[in-house]
This record gives sequence, structure tokens and C-alpha cells, in this order.
Amino acid sequence: MSERLTALRARWPRRLPPYVVDLVILGCAVIDLGFTTDFYHETPGTLTAAAVACAALLFRRRFPLAVVLLTLPASVVVELTVPPFAALFTLADRTRDRRLLAVCAILSAAASAFPWPPGSLTSDDQTWTLIYFVYTLTTAAAPVLLGQLTQARRDLSRRLAEIEEAREHERALHAQAVLAQERAQLAREMHDVVSHQVSLIAVRAGAWQVAAKDTDSRDAARTIRALSVNTLDELRHMVTLLRASGGRATELTPQPTLADLRALVGSSGIEAELTGALPPDIATPAQRTLYRTVQEALTNVRKHAPGARADVHLWDDGEEFGVTVTNSPPTRPSLPLPGSQQGLIGLRERAELLHGTFHAGPTADGGYRIRLGVPHAGG
Repeated sequence: MSERLTALRARWPRRLPPYVVDLVILGCAVIDLGFTTDFYHETPGTLTAAAVACAALLFRRRFPLAVVLLTLPASVVVELTVPPFAALFTLADRTRDRRLLAVCAILSAAASAFPWPPGSLTSDDQTWTLIYFVYTLTTAAAPVLLGQLTQARRDLSRRLAEIEEAREHERALHAQAVLAQERAQLAREMHDVVSHQVSLIAVRAGAWQVAAKDTDSRDAARTIRALSVNTLDELRHMVTLLRASGGRATELTPQPTLADLRALVGSSGIEAELTGALPPDIATPAQRTLYRTVQEALTNVRKHAPGARADVHLWDDGEEFGVTVTNSPPTRPSLPLPGSQQGLIGLRERAELLHGTFHAGPTADGGYRIRLGVPHAGG
């Protein structure tokens, strides 16, 4: 039984449409008029005033003050209850002017207590008129207080919604603060643990390079040391980014640009040559992608093609610009260093973000070529 009631409450609308409420109030006003009016003996003016008061209720939402004023003549000539009650309630629900509400309530009570038809009043009639005025004033205060209560309830609901929204925002800020703290902690762990271990690898590789007797061992030690140093640089950059995203005022390392290409090629540890040129107005994301492509290509040459020579060529054909890195076949056996092809996958993703093209594959003479092309619209 309780489940059926719950389902019925879920299907039942919480609030009726406004036009339905207006029609119901109009029907109640007409019924009230029928019970309190003798249509056979009332004058046309009396019926007209009562009809205007009832019909005006249809416009009480848009013109509440005008509707209250239109009900006053009907309250003088006919003892109506629903029209003035509904008009005062709507005005009290829509306005915040307490003085206006007090004046309208007094006018409505005075209209109801005013004797009709007017004539000479005895002292007893005047006393009863005053008593009736106090009674009707008390009655008129009821819809005013009820309308103010409804208004206060609506304001309170809006305030509660604002408080809940503020709490949600506070919870989101707290979650961001916790995330920032975790990022800062992760940055500390990476800096204190991983950087230390990679630094030890670089130091041991340097010692091995000095103490090694044969060429292959020295080359292997040099490669390990170079990879360790590059890993430390990347790791420091990642730690800086993590600390910055954690909310601390950390100065970020400048991102590499085309101006750093010559230094990159010169410090690659292999025989490499940089040729060609690129337009000077290339956007920063494209410059960074070109730099990372050359960096990854030279790293692969150093890892997988010992003794090979690399040619870094910058080109611009009018529609696209880019870089081509070609290396010759290795002259010595490569060391079994781990490789997951993630670097090439990352370069291809960078090229797709710029709407460019990326090709990587072996050459006919046993070397390897990497080509990145970026349209001028994307760069």
C-alpha cells in the first residue's frame, strides 16, 4: 500500500499550472457571488461591479494592485469574500511594501463595512458599523499575512538553494586542494627518490665510461649516461609542472623553441648536421613539436644506430613546413636498450594536433628517416 502511495505521489504534479489555479479561484468567486447575491432584486450597477471584481481575478498575477482596487466597489455593494481575499493575497505575495499592504487592507475593510445603500445612520448603526469595520479589518489581515508568509517561504527556499550551491563550490575547492596536495607530494617523491636513483645511474655510467678499456663498453656507458641526463632534465620539468599545478608559485622552465635546435644538434653526442631554414613566424606549439621531433629522432639514433651519422633538414615548400631527420646505417652493433615505440606514437599525436603529417620508417640503404610536416594554417 505504501509503495502505491509513493508511486502516486511521484506521478502527481507538485504544483498546478497557474491558469488552472486562476480558473479555480474564478469559479469560487462566481459561487461566492451566487450565494451572496439576489440576482432578481439587485440593480444592474451592483451586478456589474460584482462581475468586474470576479473577472479581474484573471489578471491578478500581472496587475495585483489594480485588481485590489477593482474589488473595492464590489465589496461596497455586495458582501463578497473570495475576490478581495484572493486580490489581497496576491498583492501581499508579490510586493514588499508593507505600507501599501496596510493601506489596501484598510481600504478593503472599509469598503466591506461601508453601509449600502448610504443613508442616515443612528448612533447604534454607527457603533455596529465600527465594530464590523474592526471585524473585516481582522479578516483582511489574514490574506495579507498568508501572502507574506508565502513570500518568505519562497525567499527562504531561494536562500537554501544558494547555500547548497555555495557548499557544493566549497566541496569542489576542497577536492581541488586535496588534489593539489597529492600532486605536490608526488612531485616531492619523484624529486627525492626517482631523481636520486637516476643521478646515481648517470654517475655510475660516467665512472664506467672512464674505466672501460674497449670502445663498445665506453659507447654503452656514454649512451647510458646521456640517457640518464636527458631523463633527469625531463623529470625536473615534470616535477616543476606538478608543483605549479599543485598551486604553488613555481617559476616554470621555458619551453624549447626553434632557436634551441642548433644547441640540441650540437650536444646530441653523435655526428649530426643541421641544414635548411623555417619561416620566422611559426607558432609556439609548432616550434615545440618540431623541437621534440628532432630530439626524439636523435635519441633513437643514439640508442639504436651506434656510429651512424644524422642529417636534420628544415624545409618549407609553401604549403607545409617541417623537418626531416635521416640517419645512415649503424657502423657498430646496437646495445639491447629497451624501447616501446611510445616516443614515435607521441610525435604522431603531436602532429595530428597540428593537422600535420608524420612518417617514420627505414630507408633503402639501411638507415632510418623521420619526417614531420605541418600546414601553414596549423602552424
